[in-house]
Amino acid sequence: MATLRASRAWTRRQFLVRSTSSLAVAALGTVAKPSISRAADRPQIAGGIQSGDVSDGSAVIWARADRPARMQVECATVESFKTIIASASRDALPDADFTAKLLLNDLPSGQDIFYRVRFDDIATGIAGESRVGHFRTAPAAGQSISFVWSGDVAGQGWGIDISRGGYRSYRTMLENRPDFFIHSGDHIYADCTIPSEQKLPNGETWRNLVTEEKAEAAHTLAQFRGNYKYNHLDEHFRAFHAQVPMFAQWDDHEVTNDWSPTGSYDNAGYEDDGTPRLVARARRAFFDFMPIRDIGTRQGRVYRKIAYGPLLDVFMIDMRSYRDDSWNKGEDHRGWILGAEQLAWLKRELAASRATWKVIAADLPIGLVSLDAVALGNGAPDRREHEVADLLASIKHAGVRNIVWLTADMHYTAAHYYDPNKAQFQDFEPFWEFVSGPLHAGTWGPGELDNTFGPVAMYQNGCSEAQGENLAPCFGLQFFGRVDIDGASGVMTVTLKDVDNRDLWSVDIVPQPQPQARPAVVAQHS
Repeated sequence: MATLRASRAWTRRQFLVRSTSSLAVAALGTVAKPSISRAADRPQIAGGIQSGDVSDGSAVIWARADRPARMQVECATVESFKTIIASASRDALPDADFTAKLLLNDLPSGQDIFYRVRFDDIATGIAGESRVGHFRTAPAAGQSISFVWSGDVAGQGWGIDISRGGYRSYRTMLENRPDFFIHSGDHIYADCTIPSEQKLPNGETWRNLVTEEKAEAAHTLAQFRGNYKYNHLDEHFRAFHAQVPMFAQWDDHEVTNDWSPTGSYDNAGYEDDGTPRLVARARRAFFDFMPIRDIGTRQGRVYRKIAYGPLLDVFMIDMRSYRDDSWNKGEDHRGWILGAEQLAWLKRELAASRATWKVIAADLPIGLVSLDAVALGNGAPDRREHEVADLLASIKHAGVRNIVWLTADMHYTAAHYYDPNKAQFQDFEPFWEFVSGPLHAGTWGPGELDNTFGPVAMYQNGCSEAQGENLAPCFGLQFFGRVDIDGASGVMTVTLKDVDNRDLWSVDIVPQPQPQARPAVVAQHS
């Protein structure tokens, strides 16, 4: 397995500073303010701070205030902030629930960046507390990369039980010291309540922190926003996001279970453009609380490419916003899950990519049978499978190599190897798909694979029939994945891990130097 660079090793002092970034530090810069002011006059950071969409020279910074305020951000390459290399400000106003995010540009590549955030009172200039965060910009040639991915948080009513350690998976992922984190969707479960208690199969009681916004399924904008604020109550969630940038995508539970753009609505009706207000409110809350950059005129678009140096391009796709319906069925055998515009974008960007590895971050797997996703069962492509077949064939004929799919959603972890020799549809090059989750939700057992694209389960781990489905987080079957790309060889090592940081299974994948070569598997590790 690839090893992390010695230059990235943290001292004990650095780790303690970074892990306790919720503590106040010295105020930024020089601000004219009264010599004496009450604490109540000072704007506070409500929840945590976050960074996201980090590339070679840019990053998004996010925070939320407890009142109307002006967010001030400064960046440095050392924790002392002796020299400020970038600064910017943005107002946090009621219209966005006092959230603010801004894009920092012209940052040095391959560099640890420390940023500090505070909010100033807009009228008086009185400065509030400051907090320090960290991210690392995309590396130059020859530098290794490490990142983690997973999804599914606070699902099935399993919220924050402080006596059981809260969101423990975030603490474990932080111990891995990744360069970034891909959240594969279901940041929240807007359609699920968080009750004060839930009974466990062993007779014990799970006791949640509760909030008013999580007392019922979300319909109002305030309720959707309250789902995101709930996660910030967890100390491990706050510590992780202060130190590790996130690449965020969404799935269904950011809106409602198995939602589609035409089939999900409530009594609130529709916007002027025909969008259900339920979906519009959910999308607005998602973009209010995610450190995700706006894409020019495509504001509100989730799918995008994030370039992370010469070794890696990450393609964040959206399998919700452009699908044909909630369910993958119909007598006409027509269906789609990406939509024509997104599919054309993905083909074009994959063909244009010059990165060694192309990671497709999907919010749903493509080979696990589900009426909500792509696979329908054994046989030739049908409905949404036609769109995936078109994509896979395009990848092959364009000579695009070294593609890996990462996803979550299924509430268990697995490694799938797609082999055209075992498939009904064979016009594609073999590839890997890795599934890992949940981070903090009920665990399910492994699902059924179909043979349309020939997936083989090389490893899978979830709850057993004896344990029963919707197994609570305290039973240890919470999962995430880790990816290491060696800067010298380019070899990608994918490791499936659990909440206790155990390596469950891993594989080394050698990048293909020539278009005609096929993916080589060096070793699999149980």
